[in-house]
Amino acid sequence: MSTTAITILGFCIIFVATTAGAALVFLFRGKFSGKLNTLFLGFASGVMVAASVWSLLLPSIEGAGETYGDLAILPAVVGFLLGGGFLVLLDKLVPHFHKGTNEEEGPKSHLNKPAKLFLAVTIHNIPEGLAVGFAFGAAAAAGEYGAFISALGLAIGMAIQNFPEGAAVSLPMKEATGSRAKAFLYGMGSGAVEPVFAVVGYFLAANLSAAQPWFLAFAAGAMIFVVVEDLIPDAHLSEHPHFGTWGAMIGFAVMMALDVVLG
Repeated sequence: MSTTAITILGFCIIFVATTAGAALVFLFRGKFSGKLNTLFLGFASGVMVAASVWSLLLPSIEGAGETYGDLAILPAVVGFLLGGGFLVLLDKLVPHFHKGTNEEEGPKSHLNKPAKLFLAVTIHNIPEGLAVGFAFGAAAAAGEYGAFISALGLAIGMAIQNFPEGAAVSLPMKEATGSRAKAFLYGMGSGAVEPVFAVVGYFLAANLSAAQPWFLAFAAGAMIFVVVEDLIPDAHLSEHPHFGTWGAMIGFAVMMALDVVLG
């Protein structure tokens, strides 16, 4: 498979997996189980934490070694914090409804609750798209086939966690909208932002190779911010601690294995 085909595949599967997960709304007849929601979000958290460490932060530090020497940790630390700050900025600029706190955030608007719930998930999917794009952009700059396979491993990991995440969006949205079709479209639409920002991340990393360590750490910081602020609170671990904990551990193990095997 050519490197171009691998890149296109990586960009597509993250969206396809979200869509497939959202389609589960047509299979579930009753109310979405709290235990299942905890398991799904715990798994997604584990994958994102592992991806942040193995696929983003460690490559960031390694990539900065030649340029920064003993200060190779600098891009990782600063970029990581800037990634979290980027999500704070999005929270301030985009009107949305934070499901975990039941509070509206961002500027005032006349959007209904389902639309604000949709925007909350959508803006928190941006870091995942950027992470995949940065990984493939770095691979393009390096020009090594193995680097593309490693980036594909990250994309596969994001796709695996996007499947339960898509379900975790569409199933509760069914209760908010009263329509399975609308809930599916909301779930699918929340993932559409990922390939878009994957393309943005790709061109940034491919054309600004000196900034790659900063970009990778930035994506890691943004994803960890989402995990801590959004996924873990929404998982309600205090109600179903073992489901959420084992979901996170399995998700971490899956992503770690993917990175090691394909990296």
